[in-house]
Amino acid sequence: MPLIDNGVYVAGTRIENPRSLDETYRLMRENDGMGWIGLYRPSPAEIRSVAAEFELHPLAVEDALLGHQRAKLERYDEILFAVLRPARYVDSEETVEFGELHIFLGPGFVVTIRHAESPDLMRVRKRMEDNPDLLAQGPEAVLYAILDQVVDEYEPVIAGLENDIDEIENDLFTVEESTGLSERIYNLSREVINFQRAVVPLVKMLEGLQRGSEKYGVDLELQRSLRDVLDHTLLIVERVASFRAILDNALTVHATIVTRRQTDQGIQQNEEVKKISSWAAILFAPTLVASIYGMNFETMPELHWRFGYPFAIGLMILMGVILYAVFRSRKWL
Repeated sequence: MPLIDNGVYVAGTRIENPRSLDETYRLMRENDGMGWIGLYRPSPAEIRSVAAEFELHPLAVEDALLGHQRAKLERYDEILFAVLRPARYVDSEETVEFGELHIFLGPGFVVTIRHAESPDLMRVRKRMEDNPDLLAQGPEAVLYAILDQVVDEYEPVIAGLENDIDEIENDLFTVEESTGLSERIYNLSREVINFQRAVVPLVKMLEGLQRGSEKYGVDLELQRSLRDVLDHTLLIVERVASFRAILDNALTVHATIVTRRQTDQGIQQNEEVKKISSWAAILFAPTLVASIYGMNFETMPELHWRFGYPFAIGLMILMGVILYAVFRSRKWL
């Protein structure tokens, strides 16, 4: 069901649980209350219904219909349009899964359009309903609670990435066969970059909300809460930046180690070739003498000599010893 949760609030208290968008619109007008509409992967017709009721800007509506937007915050007169990129770490696959959340915020209404499992907006709603004083501050308080939840859900992602990086650092010097390590470093670097793209825009978004707080009469305590979320976000941004630097260094170190291992293997193979060539030359010398005297010509030096055979054998041995000494002196053997 696209319509996940729907509520109408007066003075921070939920008074109705409408079952349809039309019923929500009617109850909002009758009770002069705030409507909080939660949609999950809605149809274009439902998005257009919300857009028509709350007079949303066509450009923001187009972004909501198309999806795949970058994290951003845009203001259209009294209506705010925010795109957040929540994330969650999948332990079983050791990967980061990114979602997309669109938020329309205006006088007396909040509309959330979620395209993934995260963030847990049910937790946000429960938190706000348990604190009527905070919810009574209106849509700005709901936006703060959603931002706070998204940033809080970044923490398990940070922990998961940090654990993966620790494993890579250990494998750099302990794993002999590391053909797949460079691929893992590259994939993890790509996840960190995508995570960085999701988190970094939040800094400007929160700073923009703080700058506009006094202009739009946002409660002082709510301003302080937004500043706390900003501080938390800045810490995450710093950690993600350090992750990226570590992975860049890890990729460089890994390339150096692989090059060194290949060089060592080449040197070792060269030594083996030297040994094989040396022994081949030593064996070739007596073979050459034997092949010459095995030609069976009638006229050959020392062919009928009494000491011809011992001489040939001695010559073979002498040539082998000389070659062995030469190769040994050059450390080929």
